[in-house]
Amino acid sequence: MTASDLDLLKRFARDNSQDAFGEIVRRHVDLVYSAALRQLRSTQLAEEVSQSVFSDLARSAGKLKPDTVLTAWLYAVTRRTAVDFIRKESRRQLREQIAVEMNTMNATANDWAGIGPLLDDAMAALDETDRSVILLRYFDNKSLREVGESLNISDDAAQKRAARAVERLREFFSKRNVTVGASGLAVLLTANAVQAAPVGLAAAISGAAVLAGAAATATTITTTKVIAMTTLQKTIIGAALAAAVGTGAFEAHNASQLREQNQVLQQQITPLTAQIQQLQLSLNDATNQIAGLMEENAQLGSNSNNDELLKLRGEVTQLHDQANDPGVKALKSVADKVAILKQYLKQNPNRNIPELQFVTDKDWADAAWDSAMATEDDAREALSKLRETAENNFLNKMRDAIKKYLAANNDVLPDTLYQLEPYFDVPVTDEMLQHYTLLQTGKPDNSAALVIVSAYADADYDSEHSMSMRSAGGSRFNRVSGAVEAASRAYSHDNNGQAASEASQITPYLKNPIDTVTVQKYLNEINAGATMANPNH
Repeated sequence: MTASDLDLLKRFARDNSQDAFGEIVRRHVDLVYSAALRQLRSTQLAEEVSQSVFSDLARSAGKLKPDTVLTAWLYAVTRRTAVDFIRKESRRQLREQIAVEMNTMNATANDWAGIGPLLDDAMAALDETDRSVILLRYFDNKSLREVGESLNISDDAAQKRAARAVERLREFFSKRNVTVGASGLAVLLTANAVQAAPVGLAAAISGAAVLAGAAATATTITTTKVIAMTTLQKTIIGAALAAAVGTGAFEAHNASQLREQNQVLQQQITPLTAQIQQLQLSLNDATNQIAGLMEENAQLGSNSNNDELLKLRGEVTQLHDQANDPGVKALKSVADKVAILKQYLKQNPNRNIPELQFVTDKDWADAAWDSAMATEDDAREALSKLRETAENNFLNKMRDAIKKYLAANNDVLPDTLYQLEPYFDVPVTDEMLQHYTLLQTGKPDNSAALVIVSAYADADYDSEHSMSMRSAGGSRFNRVSGAVEAASRAYSHDNNGQAASEASQITPYLKNPIDTVTVQKYLNEINAGATMANPNH
């Protein structure tokens, strides 16, 4: 069984084990180095900060609390140390050093170029729990189960916290005119947040930090000398130690990390590639048929069989008409939208409910029919429609199950909804029933609500449902649209009744951040509705 970070630290504090501390450095040096490099834009200074951070860890090894998440502790100390470095360095020297280093650094992808410089400020804006989730999930590339174990929460709770934390990061970037989707941001973090530290740095840090830790128990003189080493001295020591432990193992670890990152990216890209290929094949079917008939038409052009020629021309015309028929185009468009909606749901499983297994293909098409499916807001609205249908259908099935239960139990209601499972006409699970609440017990009151939906898969886009012994129904809500409408009214009130036309005008009136594209969409709908209601204005 692999030892935990805290177990290794205890062994280092107790036995001054260089192997234990070296393993900790190996696990976390890339994260520390990357965080320092983003702050300082200097590989040399990033190495200095990395050594300082692990020296601090060596001195604090026996003092950390049992519930400390070491990844989060190292990240916080790295940021603080980097800020101290910036403050202490002369501005002129720092500018010169950054300019030289930036000329030697490789260019990054366009998306990451906008996100990277802001990442650590965005991380600092998160609360401690969200920051720990991001660090463990996307910086350390841990599975949801490992994240849950580190934070003492369930896998499902870890998934929800990770989704929430990514969304808050996305909102931070959106406010600074860096637009990226939640799923895209997760991929970028996984691929770019942590990059390999220079070969030999881990070995150099391990040796220097162990010296620092040992000195801390006796005297601070040795520690001071270690920190005061020149860069040349550290480089020499690092090279010697790297040779001793073998750079091959270090490089193999880096190669393994790159392979894992590549697999994550491939998992994101493969479904989209397959979807695009399928759509392209569908689009080309009619064109291929037309091309084949045109070729036969050309071959028959020199023959005297005019009747066959006219027949083929008629078939070509018919195929052209079919390809351009508005009905055919509409069906193709809806099929594309449904494919996008299913892909979005696959990438955001926290917005799924098990009752969706009962919806039909027509229900999927109805949910996507009127949606542009161009933004995340569009997808969340469409999923809200689909969940509304699924929950309404399920409540009707539940009402039938309750009727059977009443007939078998002297017209007395069950104590919990879980007792209804044997009476459903379809297989149901506790997971399906857990977000519904039974409001009555004993003899049923047929005129009052009996069951309600008490939990939402999406707090901003969902439905409020209830069921009585007579019927089941509900209505969807869109709190994002409502927030934009309230902000629009507040703007109009403060500007002598003038309506806002740009998202930036009402952004200060929003209580919670909403991305600009979504705000503009709902603002346009509000203004269009106002124009229809008052055509003379």
